[in-house]
Amino acid sequence: MQATDLRELQRLDAAHHLHPFNDNAALAKKGTRVLTRGEGCYVWDAEGNKLLDAFAGLWCVNIGYGRPELGAAAARQMTQLAYYNSFFQCTTEPTIRLAAKLAELAPGDINHAFFMNSGSEANDTILRLVRHFWAVQDQPRKNIFIGRHNGYHGTTMGGASLGGMKGMHGQGGLPIPDIHHIEPPFWFADGGDLPEDEYGLVAARRLEEKILELGPERVAAFIGEPIMGAIGVYIPPMTYWPEIERICRKYDVLLIADEVICGFGRTGEWFGSQYFGFQPDIMPVAKGITSGYIPLGAAMFNDRVAGVLKDSGGELAHGATYSGHPVCAAVALENLRILQEERIVEHVRDDVAPYLAGRWAELGEHRLVGQARIAGLMGALELVPDKGRRAFFEERGKVGGLCRDIALRHGLILRATYDSMLLSPPLVITRGQVDELFDKAWKALDETAAALGK
Repeated sequence: MQATDLRELQRLDAAHHLHPFNDNAALAKKGTRVLTRGEGCYVWDAEGNKLLDAFAGLWCVNIGYGRPELGAAAARQMTQLAYYNSFFQCTTEPTIRLAAKLAELAPGDINHAFFMNSGSEANDTILRLVRHFWAVQDQPRKNIFIGRHNGYHGTTMGGASLGGMKGMHGQGGLPIPDIHHIEPPFWFADGGDLPEDEYGLVAARRLEEKILELGPERVAAFIGEPIMGAIGVYIPPMTYWPEIERICRKYDVLLIADEVICGFGRTGEWFGSQYFGFQPDIMPVAKGITSGYIPLGAAMFNDRVAGVLKDSGGELAHGATYSGHPVCAAVALENLRILQEERIVEHVRDDVAPYLAGRWAELGEHRLVGQARIAGLMGALELVPDKGRRAFFEERGKVGGLCRDIALRHGLILRATYDSMLLSPPLVITRGQVDELFDKAWKALDETAAALGK
């Protein structure tokens, strides 16, 4: 792209496009990076820079960029039937087949899908339908949701309320009523001298304390990401989720595993709940369902919840124009076919994730890294001022942002949350590309440390 064309695009962007999670005034002065194409694990920007995308777009490009099969699936469906809704007792073949495929892949008896356009909308759907589930069983006061501080469940009014991000709660009058939060499981900051497995039980039992405080007759559901992504890839001890499940069953609280990030192979299992060994009642999914090629989300329910909604719920007064959009469903089906037939989830579990774990542990030896945590193809490097202590930089976020920018100059896309460098590459990444990632990340860490005088 010519420099003049790029400047014109940046001018138009600054004049007319509001970016999510950005200081738009500062961004307008700096100018956006314009991406122009992608192939496999790489993207190219308008200046011709080739970048190894170690974040898979936004946790989502699981099968990699540039797969023509997904475009062909969309084109076929657009030509045959570009759109019809799921209202008025109607639907389309791709929508039906996708619901059936998801039931086949989902763990346990999670056999029912309600389609929306994103993970945020899926969580809004869950908030409404869970409260409806209890109300039609003559328990309207059983309407409280418990989430976790710093959890992320989207940006809509419902999704942002279920999440525990204070910055989001400071805008728009959030959270909405009857949503409470407990502390998340983050051993690095919170575990003290406890062994990680013992800490996992301590962190999980905060849920029981909160249920008893609020009253079991009031608590409808607990929601959590199997791995807390946006806040910094908090990977809980293996003891945490089974104990959460035990507590939910004891008090008849529905267990919601937010699989928007972890779903469809990210951990080396199809879903994060399988990685940690627990069975949810409800799962929101999105992102990897289409590998980010087209917007789609779904709220998935087990037989118990769906049975009540079908048999006792009356008219389901919820939905959207694009619920179950046939083109989105066709793309999702093709994406899931590729994941299955090319055994991409098995590639993660058996080959590239163990190799990446070894290389990630090597990065953990760097003088700037206090902890290298990883599960499947999802990890974080915690940058610290003193490698001998579990403590953070005084001005959190400055060092992480510096390291992210340096990595980008070396052709590597990582995300920085506070001073955690986050990893989530396409599932099709190879061992050779893992080595490239390691080399570029080590250089970025070295240059960051030098800039800090370390």
